Amino acid sequence: MRFGNRELSWLDFNARVLALAEDPDQPLLERAKFLAIFASNLDEFFQVRVSGLQEQVDARVRTRTPDGLDPAEQLQAVRGYARELVDRHAAVFRNEVAPALERAGIRFTRWDELSLDERAELAEAFEARIFPVLTPLAVDPSHPFPYISNLSLNLAVLVRDPVRHEARFARVKVPPVLPRFVAVADDTKFVPVDQVIAAHLDRLFPGMEIVHRHPFRVTRDTDFELDDEDEDLLEAIEEVLHRRTKFGQVVRLEVEPSMPAEVLEVLARELEIDDDAVMVVDGPLDLSGLWSVHGLDRADLKDQPWVPFTPAELAPVDGRTDFFRVLRNGDVLVHHPYDSFATSVEAFIQQAAADPKVLAIKQTIYRSAGPESAIVSALTNAAREGKQVVALVELKARFDEEANIERARVLEEAGVHVVYGLVGLKTHAKILLVVREESDGIRRYCHLGTGNYNPKTATLYEDFGLLTADPVLGAEVAELFNHLTGFSRAYEYRKLLVAPEGVRAGLIERIRAQAVRGPEGRITMKMNSLVDPGLIDELYAASSRGTPIDLVVRGICCLRPGVPGLSDTIRVRSLIGRYLEHSRIFRFGSGPDAEVLIGSADLMPRNLDRRVEALVPVEDPALRARLDEVLALVGADTELAWDLHPDGTWARVPRIEGVRVDAQHELFRLAATRAQRT
Repeated sequence: MRFGNRELSWLDFNARVLALAEDPDQPLLERAKFLAIFASNLDEFFQVRVSGLQEQVDARVRTRTPDGLDPAEQLQAVRGYARELVDRHAAVFRNEVAPALERAGIRFTRWDELSLDERAELAEAFEARIFPVLTPLAVDPSHPFPYISNLSLNLAVLVRDPVRHEARFARVKVPPVLPRFVAVADDTKFVPVDQVIAAHLDRLFPGMEIVHRHPFRVTRDTDFELDDEDEDLLEAIEEVLHRRTKFGQVVRLEVEPSMPAEVLEVLARELEIDDDAVMVVDGPLDLSGLWSVHGLDRADLKDQPWVPFTPAELAPVDGRTDFFRVLRNGDVLVHHPYDSFATSVEAFIQQAAADPKVLAIKQTIYRSAGPESAIVSALTNAAREGKQVVALVELKARFDEEANIERARVLEEAGVHVVYGLVGLKTHAKILLVVREESDGIRRYCHLGTGNYNPKTATLYEDFGLLTADPVLGAEVAELFNHLTGFSRAYEYRKLLVAPEGVRAGLIERIRAQAVRGPEGRITMKMNSLVDPGLIDELYAASSRGTPIDLVVRGICCLRPGVPGLSDTIRVRSLIGRYLEHSRIFRFGSGPDAEVLIGSADLMPRNLDRRVEALVPVEDPALRARLDEVLALVGADTELAWDLHPDGTWARVPRIEGVRVDAQHELFRLAATRAQRT
């Protein structure tokens, strides 16, 4: 088979995340963190991808994906695989992580296992902080079944009137403001909040007999499409957020094994789902709540903290870094989270905002921090100082729409020119332009990156950024901003590859150039996802001519490597570790003559055809050598790496006696070494 299935490949990725939670060599609270990440990932997958498949099935769509499956076949396969992973997820918490944490002094316990003193402590907490925010909703002829909101945790309660002997169904929602696990006994024990509520249902239903009380959780479709004819994009996004909250069909119902059939039947009927959408979880629902447990002050149960470094080129002189002087002397490549985001990108924007010679600042914002962030603050200060400040805010960044609306309004109130991008296209490019008046005329300074302008994710995601004063790149970034904020025809870029016009064509041209060289050619790519059939076919064609191809794909990969006669020379691996591998690096050729680009685009149809993306060449030989070093380390990793086999299965890279390479540890060491250079 030429192609793997996109949805099943994504589940393979989440299985690799789960494997970190199953790894006994991981610190205990890091294992809990990976359980939480797995749960959050799966929530989003059901909200977006499974819901999309369900909509196609309901619409009787029969179109097959490149791997040959129609929507119904995909939905069946996805639900079956997801159930297997959910069983593994619950088992590793129940049988491994929770018992190990208990031995370390952190216990997950049930209400009926608490002492009388502990119950009294939680009873006080219930009255003070939980009971005031609860609302019981009865179901009877005068009270229709209540709307169950997306990702909400609830209790299905069956009560009986002891006088009339009538049974009634009720629902109690667990408000999201409450912690998933309630701490007791000085934060050494944690009880699921639904059990605390269940133990006090007499306060919500006084005088009634509690027959059944069982937790359940609902996942809804949240992937609503925008109408490209909407004149007011801000208003359209707000309508989408409202619809996401109120109208999405149910695509998953999570319940515990103890739920009686009659209660499950009521829920399934009222939520209008069939048995396939019910997922039985043998453990606490919504283990994304383990993030709060990971936040405990137990350094002995976590990874050793790594403090990012300031690259030597950006080291302060006499207490400050003059970015403009540094960049006039040459480009700077920063590698987060090993290199500090605060002392590089944030500090650059802050200096530009305060510099009286800076005339304009233009920046894209996809997933940034809140209004209080250093970058948002710098942009608002620059606007108040009279600088021309433009922020291209992508309102369609999924699940960040509401936050981006808030940032856009803060920026607008400060006088920033806020633009919402092009109709029909998401602006995913990570670009920043600073225009400065200098003694020899106007000069442009740029930052082009692979990651978002977000200080939080810059400590969790692995990304690259290029800081440059290259005049050609400066002119091209300026043209790109003009295209995004005004009216202009496509610009002929000399250095940048810009989607939707140029990234696909530019990559195909470079792949074919290496294919012509056959075994003397070389293609190395690092990305998050590889889905596009056209690009995959180009790689197959290059492989058929003997070109060595090394691919590092963190998440979805629909290419099949090592298939005789199709992809003999292609190797695919994935790195899953402490940091989320997020950078995109594309290298064509080898040695000092290789062409290397970094940027925001993955090889997916949406990135290549329906987004504004930018890839930038890294031309400085020393900086290219650094990227080569990263690719070599990733290719040699023995601790975090997985290999993709010809049959589409993933397996951990086998360890070799006496050889141990952890790419992320080694990159941290190299960042420390670079920071110490004078």
